[in-house]
Amino acid sequence: MNLILMGLPGAGKGTQADKIIETYDIPHISTGDMFRSAIKEGTELGKKAKSFMDKGDLVPDEVTIGIVKERLSKPDCEKGFLLDGFPRTIAQAEALDQLLEELGTQIDHVLHIDVPQEKLVDRLTGRRICPTCGATYHVEFNPPKQDGKCDHDGSELIQRDDDKPETVKNRLDVNIQQTEPLLNYYRKKGDLVAVNGDQDINKVFEDISEKLGGNA
Repeated sequence: MNLILMGLPGAGKGTQADKIIETYDIPHISTGDMFRSAIKEGTELGKKAKSFMDKGDLVPDEVTIGIVKERLSKPDCEKGFLLDGFPRTIAQAEALDQLLEELGTQIDHVLHIDVPQEKLVDRLTGRRICPTCGATYHVEFNPPKQDGKCDHDGSELIQRDDDKPETVKNRLDVNIQQTEPLLNYYRKKGDLVAVNGDQDINKVFEDISEKLGGNA
């Protein structure tokens, strides 16, 4: 089963990705992992990608697509794969379709974990960090035993700047602008499967399994 996983920051993609790859026995392929692997293996495309990344530039689509092709051609992808963080643009989605056609396969489902934006703001702004030991808490989902204090060393917990409401809202707005065209692209093709992410983690996965037809 060939899957793409989509969802805004805070939607719980990482948790569901772990459950999907374990249940369906397919590799989880993220853009970062692919780049790191190609660089480590010293492939020509890996070297090209590194030259852009070292300068802080975006890796061009043709290099990214080439690395995706190398990765999807590996034996562990024969039974399927879960793509995460790719494609990010319509151009990448079209290139992926063409690449999969060359490999004699196609995308089966594009899973979109959908959570209302205000809920995502609550999830993302609730994080608190211990400045001393780095322990992470959440005011609602993983609160410390004593309000505002680290369980380990009693330090005063802080909220990072990128977890503050105005920063989080801006990050979500940018992500929505980027992903909406992609969601429409897969919606028109009939590949998009929307899943309600605003419920218990296990219930979210039950819904995913049901929509995938339970082909574990």
